[in-house]
Amino acid sequence: MDFFTHITFSDAPFLFSLSEPILLLGSCFVENMGKRLEDNKFQIDLNPFGTLYNPASIAEALRMLLHPERFTENNLFLHEGIYHSFSHHSRFSSSSAEDCLKNINDRLFLSAERLRQEQRLIVTWGTAWAYRLKSSGKIVANCHKLPDKLFERELLSVRQIVTEWKELLLSLWEQNPELRILFTISPIRHWKDGAHGNQISKATLLLAVHELEQTFPEHIAYFPAYEIMMDELRDYRFYADDMLHPSEQAVEYIWETFARHLFTQETKKILQAWSHIQKALQHKPFHPESETYKQFLSQTLLKMERLTEKFPYFDLEKEITKIKETSSNNMFQP
Repeated sequence: MDFFTHITFSDAPFLFSLSEPILLLGSCFVENMGKRLEDNKFQIDLNPFGTLYNPASIAEALRMLLHPERFTENNLFLHEGIYHSFSHHSRFSSSSAEDCLKNINDRLFLSAERLRQEQRLIVTWGTAWAYRLKSSGKIVANCHKLPDKLFERELLSVRQIVTEWKELLLSLWEQNPELRILFTISPIRHWKDGAHGNQISKATLLLAVHELEQTFPEHIAYFPAYEIMMDELRDYRFYADDMLHPSEQAVEYIWETFARHLFTQETKKILQAWSHIQKALQHKPFHPESETYKQFLSQTLLKMERLTEKFPYFDLEKEITKIKETSSNNMFQP
């Protein structure tokens, strides 16, 4: 007996491998997926502009990575003693213009260089609602809690999004023909827009992704994170306390679905071995000085060394160093 609706979707024209670098851009849902990719040793570059929500701001971020130009103090504004950039999340903000610019420029040029080697790009759109600064007409990535009167709020149209992204994607593939792109729509509801406004926004994003996927079927795939949350996980026990964000359990469920459908077989085998090693590394012994624990450490170290010997791109150097130090310290305990 089945008690919920299962989401089915077609196989993607490409998969993800631990050996291939990945750029992730977009809303806080991409941060959740990025954290799990990072924990599992994928080579990732996560949100070099910080969290971004609407397709126009994410497109602008990609254009800046394609043609990086150094930010100057003219690109910043000062509000309540803090320097901000309208192109960046507040994690780049600082009370010092020099520090703010260093954070922005260091990350910009590092990520611009990496973009040319990335083989996968994951983009998560959060909302089709955007804020345009009245004084410049520019759509901002973040309002930084400035007064509402400084902005005009607008709903991006499917046509606007598709037109901008078609041009952008062609530019991306000119510089990096190997790049393959996975789109997702964030399952986080933007309740500030109201229930109806949120649905209009998500529908706009879904239609835009669908058109792009139909236009570039070999280069683009879609992962239904939004649909999984809305249907398979529709119960409120899968939401955080605010009843808008997915709970940790829901994020883990979506991650497992992502891994099952989008990882190569080799990557799945490596991650299965890695999960056993992770459990071993988290083990807290009652008697760290015992011979049994020393043998346990030795066996765990051997598993890690064999794994990295077989798959050199799977970097366990930090973990191997740590377990060697633990073993060495235990040897000298009375």
